[in-house]
Amino acid sequence: MKYTTLPNTDIKVSKICLGTMTFGQQNTEADGHAQMDYALENGVNFFDTAEMYSVPARQETYGSTEKILGTWFKKTGKREEVILASKIAGPNPNFTYMREKNDFSPTSIKFALDQSLLRLQTDYLDVYQLHWPERKTNFFGQRGFKVQEDDWEDNIHNVLETLDGFVKEGKIKHIGLSNETPWGIMRFLEESKYHNLPKIKTIQNPYSLLNRLFEAGSAEICMKENVGLLAYSPMAFGVLSGKFLTGESLPNARINLFPQFSRYNSEQCYEATRLYQEIAKKNGLTLTELSLAFIEQQPFVTSTIIGATTMEQLKENIETIHISLSDEILKAIDEVQAVIPDPAP
Repeated sequence: MKYTTLPNTDIKVSKICLGTMTFGQQNTEADGHAQMDYALENGVNFFDTAEMYSVPARQETYGSTEKILGTWFKKTGKREEVILASKIAGPNPNFTYMREKNDFSPTSIKFALDQSLLRLQTDYLDVYQLHWPERKTNFFGQRGFKVQEDDWEDNIHNVLETLDGFVKEGKIKHIGLSNETPWGIMRFLEESKYHNLPKIKTIQNPYSLLNRLFEAGSAEICMKENVGLLAYSPMAFGVLSGKFLTGESLPNARINLFPQFSRYNSEQCYEATRLYQEIAKKNGLTLTELSLAFIEQQPFVTSTIIGATTMEQLKENIETIHISLSDEILKAIDEVQAVIPDPAP
């Protein structure tokens, strides 16, 4: 395994992070425990979860993923060996079962954080993230910003003050964002810089061969301001494994089980994937190896969040940490990006 440190900390984290959102629906508790055992045994010391998981979010499975992590921590006693990240959900009219308000008010943050800690059977989180913005902006597949009616008022200073209180209590070590835009990242950095409030250490956004929008603005911020990207959906819901190019029906694949997740399910995505597959074959790599190695060697990426539904997938994903892509391969990848740019925003 390769390691780095969370920006502006002395915390050592693996360059691969175990994503857990399938635990509780696609994966059983036993599956989840086996994945965590294998990941830790093979050097992955960074686990990511969220209060809303498992995915897709439903009242019946709300918090199920954190509970599975919690029973593993209790069973193994290995909480101190893991760098643990979780998230508070932002506004969503379908999430009324989570709490009275899905916002980032002090009351909501306290309730969400305390419930996560209970489910996880721990008294602190290494990284606590805002899962998506309170304001209306472009995330979850929206390619560009559109002006929308929005009654959100800038409360970023107050949110940071609230999080600062939990840092001082010891419930949170560090904070991060998720699904944020360059403007949002800079607003949080601005408030922390000028008001002595906690600085965001990480940003968890989508980043893959099918979605490199992070490079347009946010990557520069990460490099200049020392914030680390936690790249999620690096395999584009399995599309970048190449399995959808075979013509098989694959009824248990995520994008077939949950058709509402249409982000990676387009002809442009499949055409780009075919071209990336050709690059991989030409260079003696699997498409999975090409896809994950590309992300893992980007200088603004702190850790790549992998998610697997089988142990075979997990093992292959972890092994990609040993692969390095040549300048020639990177040039070929950029040529595909130039022809079919970011087909899965």
